[in-house]
Amino acid sequence: MNLHEYQGKEILNSFGVRIQRGIVAQNAKEAVEAAKQLTAETGTGWHVIKAQVHAGGRGKGGGVKLAKNLEEVEQIAGQIIGMDLVTPQTSAEGKRVHQVLVAEDVYYPTEGGETSEFYVSVLLNRGTGRNMIMYSTEGGMDIETVAENTPHLIFHEEIDPAVGLLPFQARKIAFNLGLSGNAFKEMTKFVSSLYKAYVASDSSMFEINPVLKTSDDKIMAVDAKVTIDDNALYRHKDYLALRDLREESAIEVEAGELGLNYVDLDGNVGCMVNGAGLAMATMDLIKQAGGEPANFLDVGGTADAARVEAAFRIILKDPAVKAILINIFGGIVRCDRVAQGVVDAYKNMGDAIKVPIIVRLQGTNADIAKELIDNSGLDVLSATEFQEAADKVQAVLA
Repeated sequence: MNLHEYQGKEILNSFGVRIQRGIVAQNAKEAVEAAKQLTAETGTGWHVIKAQVHAGGRGKGGGVKLAKNLEEVEQIAGQIIGMDLVTPQTSAEGKRVHQVLVAEDVYYPTEGGETSEFYVSVLLNRGTGRNMIMYSTEGGMDIETVAENTPHLIFHEEIDPAVGLLPFQARKIAFNLGLSGNAFKEMTKFVSSLYKAYVASDSSMFEINPVLKTSDDKIMAVDAKVTIDDNALYRHKDYLALRDLREESAIEVEAGELGLNYVDLDGNVGCMVNGAGLAMATMDLIKQAGGEPANFLDVGGTADAARVEAAFRIILKDPAVKAILINIFGGIVRCDRVAQGVVDAYKNMGDAIKVPIIVRLQGTNADIAKELIDNSGLDVLSATEFQEAADKVQAVLA
């Protein structure tokens, strides 16, 4: 589950991570009031107005701007709220901005002091099965660009799960970032608190870009991209309440409420499969047959009529779907039960199904299932082998 910047910062702050302070606003008037409050609390005269959407690169799309007075706060907030923000991480249509974060200006000058930006993230290294801190002196830039052009400027620190982050590792990170004096101490504290927040919140990623060294040697998170592990949300009901459904695909949200594992894709062949591994293989099969998968849909181990009908309705919400491939392995559930579920669902939906359906059932009672499909009198094509299913997909798309 992705969080907005202001939500991620609230979590960081609760674990002692210094953050750029800000107040979220739903409209231009609220933005002005937020700016006044920040000025009273922090003394800041300038404010940064940041669009709150689940996408990076907001500044490149005009979603992050500096306001030097209250008039500019109102004007800029009014421009950003309601816009369709297009960034390198959104579709061509962009994401609608519903709220902004009014944040304090932390790039203030001090005599003899300079600001520096760093990149710090915490995530799981799936190759080693250990948490890892990835960091770089090149903050404020796309880490992919840094990795491509200057890979030697990206550092990694792996954490032994038996002992956690050790003090010498935090000091090593501060040293590799070229810090000294109070900034060095601040960074070691920052890294330690950041890792504590990552573990305690059951996150799958914390990305802070940039981490700022202010002109007076404070270390703080100016941005925060936080992803919470969905499988751990039952332990964090307070975090679950932070979910913003406006930022997610409406079809995916509906599928989730029905207990279906669904991911929307840009293709023309709908997939209905049980098991994630088989679903991935089915998508490959569709590609080889000359089609493009329109979705990833795992119905799980109980593909009864109600569940199959729900899956049909979800898939058919996509107008680009020209055919549906059902690929079920009858292990936990018998193939004949699935076949009967397909037939019943098809009959219940009547004329709602206007695209060809190919059904491949393999496993327990697969032969009985094929008979049920073939004798149903419905416009459903049955298959028993992968290649046979591929050929039938290719035929209906021709």
